[in-house]
Amino acid sequence: MAGTLYIVGVGPGHHDHMTFGARRAIETSDTIVGYETYVNLVEGLLAGKDVYRYAMTQEVERARQCIELAEAGRTVSLVSSGDPGIYGMAGLIYETLIERGWRPGDAPHVEILPGVSALNSCASIVGSPLMADFAVISMSDLLVPWEVILKRAEAAARGDFVIVIYNPSSKKRIHQLRDTRELLLKHRPPGTPVAIVKGAYRESESVVITDLGSMEEHADKLGMISTVIIGNSSTYRHGDLLINPRGYRSKYSLNPPAPQK
Repeated sequence: MAGTLYIVGVGPGHHDHMTFGARRAIETSDTIVGYETYVNLVEGLLAGKDVYRYAMTQEVERARQCIELAEAGRTVSLVSSGDPGIYGMAGLIYETLIERGWRPGDAPHVEILPGVSALNSCASIVGSPLMADFAVISMSDLLVPWEVILKRAEAAARGDFVIVIYNPSSKKRIHQLRDTRELLLKHRPPGTPVAIVKGAYRESESVVITDLGSMEEHADKLGMISTVIIGNSSTYRHGDLLINPRGYRSKYSLNPPAPQK
């Protein structure tokens, strides 16, 4: 009898930000699979379970093993940080299943347990930068051509979206964020507020509040676990916070005069 495959988002890393459903899925699973860094985030929940840890570039191998284990009757949790449906493993799992002839309702049972994504967790640390429409773009061109990524960034810039950037740089990817910044400076002033959040809610967390003109000065804070939030024409800085007005001030008085006694 085929088992169950949970695709679990464990959030940014701290157990306080894991959903009850995600924790329950991990606790009821007999097998845990994941990128080793993500598996380490749930180390305290792994007693008595079979655990398979993978390197970063072994996504296809992870997907195949999860499916084969579930087909063999195991209850498997494939763990991802953040949300597995946002640049995570959910898509690859379904693609692999479909190539094997699987259809919704077939065995194994597959269930996604959503988590707190990087864009949510990072935004909560730096204020309210996502109160208006926003776009999310990954700078990783491993699977998507760089020309396509740059085209999407151009569209977001022209549309005055707040822009959230995942995977801003790595040891091998240096020019991507630099090129994107140069593109954005054609549409936004250098003083546009920017937040760089690295390792949100982890012990290694660091936060830099800067602007588009000075963003490159903080290259040491950029990496695969960093998220960059770039404001739009309405975003302003208030101390160490980025605020994006929702529009209430145009319709309501936010601080009405006190009633007369």
